[in-house]
Amino acid sequence: MTEHTNKVSFEFFPTKTDAGHEKLIAAAHVLAEHNPEFFSVTYGAGGSTRDRTRNTILQLDQEVKVPAAPHLSCVGDSRDDLRNLLTEYREAGIKRIVALRGDLPSGMGQASGELRYANELVDFIRQETGDHFHIEVAAYPEAHPQARHYDADLDNFIRKANAGADSAITQYFFNADCYFHFVERVRKAGVEIPIVPGIMPITNYSKLARFSDACGAEIPRWIRKQLESYGDDSASIAAFGTEVITRLCQRLIDGGAPSLHFYTLNQAEPSLAVWRNLHGK
Repeated sequence: MTEHTNKVSFEFFPTKTDAGHEKLIAAAHVLAEHNPEFFSVTYGAGGSTRDRTRNTILQLDQEVKVPAAPHLSCVGDSRDDLRNLLTEYREAGIKRIVALRGDLPSGMGQASGELRYANELVDFIRQETGDHFHIEVAAYPEAHPQARHYDADLDNFIRKANAGADSAITQYFFNADCYFHFVERVRKAGVEIPIVPGIMPITNYSKLARFSDACGAEIPRWIRKQLESYGDDSASIAAFGTEVITRLCQRLIDGGAPSLHFYTLNQAEPSLAVWRNLHGK
């Protein structure tokens, strides 16, 4: 067991219903027992969930007692909007921000708002708040789906790091080699910030395929074929998914990954099944 396996964080998305929110908070309480470094909460396209993100963050931080990190995106928000949110988070004692360009809402062809790129947002947060916030940025080991090419995406990441990011969280992936290749490339470019692998538990093949096609995460053919063979057998899908993701995580840890960041989809058990496997070895 390496010391790295003790470092973990979990991501949630703000829900649209009270019942969904109650499930999120219940899952957070369960995950909190495993001493995560922080919880993060996503931010909808064009800031569409701004209020729900803020309310969820404050509840996780103050009631669940785990440091919470809001996603903050610059698409669709003015400098004043961002400044007000940063002030509110700072006054509430929030110490970590995940700074993103953000997804474009449907029908929005170009980024709107006064800041267009994540490196500009990182720079803005630093100008406004100094070193108060630990700033996370996104990394794309398989390249952002809208990137012109791999090297252009790498350059975008380097700009974000050099603008003042403290660490990065990757898009999820299923091929450890793409993570190691990405880290090697950015290290050669002189970027030394920690790069934490984002981990997506496998629980539902159709949803996973839809997510992955949208965000550019490659599902290896052998995983697709095995999941397809299970049909609607959710127990077999979960068992296979836990095995595959555990092996992926162990390889990442053995290769020096500084931590793991689980995309929970507001469920505790799929992430914990992997986490327990890692600690049982």
